[in-house]
Amino acid sequence: MPIFSYLLTALAAYLLGSIPTGYLVARARGVDIRTVGSGNIGATNALRVLGKSAGITVLVLDALKGFIAVAWLAEGLPPLFNLSIADPQAHQVLAGVCAVLGHNYTCWLRFKGGKGIATTAGVYLALAPLPLLIALGVFLLGLLLTRYVSVGSIAAAVALPVAVWILKPHAILLAVATTALGVLAIYKHAGNIQRLLAGTESRMGKKTQDAK
Repeated sequence: MPIFSYLLTALAAYLLGSIPTGYLVARARGVDIRTVGSGNIGATNALRVLGKSAGITVLVLDALKGFIAVAWLAEGLPPLFNLSIADPQAHQVLAGVCAVLGHNYTCWLRFKGGKGIATTAGVYLALAPLPLLIALGVFLLGLLLTRYVSVGSIAAAVALPVAVWILKPHAILLAVATTALGVLAIYKHAGNIQRLLAGTESRMGKKTQDAK
């Protein structure tokens, strides 16, 4: 039945997204990333605390979680279990959303995870590459102008839904899901926003304990 294929997709994508890559990479170096920097398990904190190689590794792995959830799990799992797919795009959107939720609220770390920017990028590399490219451009512009990763991330979280609504006006489910993910990303940056307003947010390239 289609309902089981949706449930299977959602569960598998969540579990894939919930793999705490930043935590595991840091642990391999003898560091509990939750206790250093900002305490966030994402790529930016890994970059600032552990260095470039670790930061890039976490970034790539987090993005891969989102991409694989959409490009493989959503399309491959239901047929593998002889379950029908009523709406392939709905399966992909569901898988993408659940992968991001898994990253942000991982069950392995008491439902405390990252902020979902890299994982969302992986999702939209598979779902909507052109809107992702636009959001990436906005991210880089925000980062270059301010040297705040958080500003670039928040700007991208706004730009991605706008780009999807404009470029894919008939993909309503995708647009609504993208908007919800954008709101979630901004919410997850609440601490960064507070530090920006207080003037204590850390700029890119500066060694600090206040990382993303």
